[in-house]
Amino acid sequence: MHEGKIIKLYREKAQLTQEQLGIGICSDTHISKIERGITDYSPEIVTLLSERLGISLEEELSRFNKLKKRLYDWHDVIVKQIRPEVEAIRGELEQEMLLSISEYQTLYLLLQIKYLLFMNEADKAHRMIQKIAKSKDQLPAFESNLFKHVQGIYYLARQHYHEAIAMLKSINEKEYNNPEFYHHLAVAYHTLKSEVMAYFYAEKARNYFKEINCFLRVIDSEMLMLIQVQDDHGTEFDKVVTRFENLIQSSDMVGAPDRKARLVHNLGYELYRRKQYKQASLLYKQSMELKNRRTGPYLLSLHGYLRSCYDGELLPNEQVEQLAQEGLASAVSMKEALYVSLFNLVLYKIRKDEFQYHTYLRDEALPIYRKLGHVLLIEQSEKELFQYYCRTGETAAALEIAHALID
Repeated sequence: MHEGKIIKLYREKAQLTQEQLGIGICSDTHISKIERGITDYSPEIVTLLSERLGISLEEELSRFNKLKKRLYDWHDVIVKQIRPEVEAIRGELEQEMLLSISEYQTLYLLLQIKYLLFMNEADKAHRMIQKIAKSKDQLPAFESNLFKHVQGIYYLARQHYHEAIAMLKSINEKEYNNPEFYHHLAVAYHTLKSEVMAYFYAEKARNYFKEINCFLRVIDSEMLMLIQVQDDHGTEFDKVVTRFENLIQSSDMVGAPDRKARLVHNLGYELYRRKQYKQASLLYKQSMELKNRRTGPYLLSLHGYLRSCYDGELLPNEQVEQLAQEGLASAVSMKEALYVSLFNLVLYKIRKDEFQYHTYLRDEALPIYRKLGHVLLIEQSEKELFQYYCRTGETAAALEIAHALID
């Protein structure tokens, strides 16, 4: 059957009709049956057809039979996030004609989606997700669960955390032997401030990454676990800092600047929360230097840097405002509503426009945070608004916010 598909592929590539290919060998009817795999044929006929097409059918069959393994090899290095190997296998598969006649086309498409999400190309990934969604009910078990996984990753990229959790939890673990999705569940739960669930899934992910000897992803999981325990009253902050520093050192040792950037940012946030503004600003700046300026993570570190500088009075307000304007312009051009709101709030705060700040927080920013399910920002915003309304004597507005806080 595969022989016939291969012959048809190369016949069409050579722009030959079935009759032209069969001249002096066999009839066009016989070739049609060979291509469809509905007849027996002698090895001599296949040899003659292969010679006319300029191929070695034995070599082509060998390549064809290795396709599935090569696709799983690609998935493996995407999971492990070994970029040079990811790109090498991607280039190899892009040149592989035999994929177009294989039963692995959907698997290949799903892995392309996962690759695009790995490369932060969410828009391109979404177009391919929509294409597969039309026939999702016909997908085999593994591909069906992989489709749920990439949708979950896409929802994370779009900051739709509740949808991400629902999709990822619908994965059938018995059919999908890839516990990597625990890490993505942990990320979603972390953002929703569900510390126990985030720690639970991060630990499961860490154990899996240890099993497959992927130290890069072990760092990712241990960082998530560490973030969950930093508010534990039984954990001394000095020990938390030491664990962060150890993970940062590990990132340096394995040449992982992207991990280092995230770790440095998170440590900066912990110092900022403890009003250690100078140290926090230095860490945020270091994180920015390790990131692509045209990304959300860079804007998040810039936002942290500006808050540290403003609250700690480390830079003139004019300079903070200029940097905030630059961040806002980038967020607008990238159509990142979350970061647009964050930088607008920084600007209102710098200008000491308290009324406009709280109006924008209530009418523009808070609805965005609620839509995204960003619990930390929701809670911070509601507390700010409650305190503001109490201070200004707006009792009805304060009570409305109080109900939201209680709920």
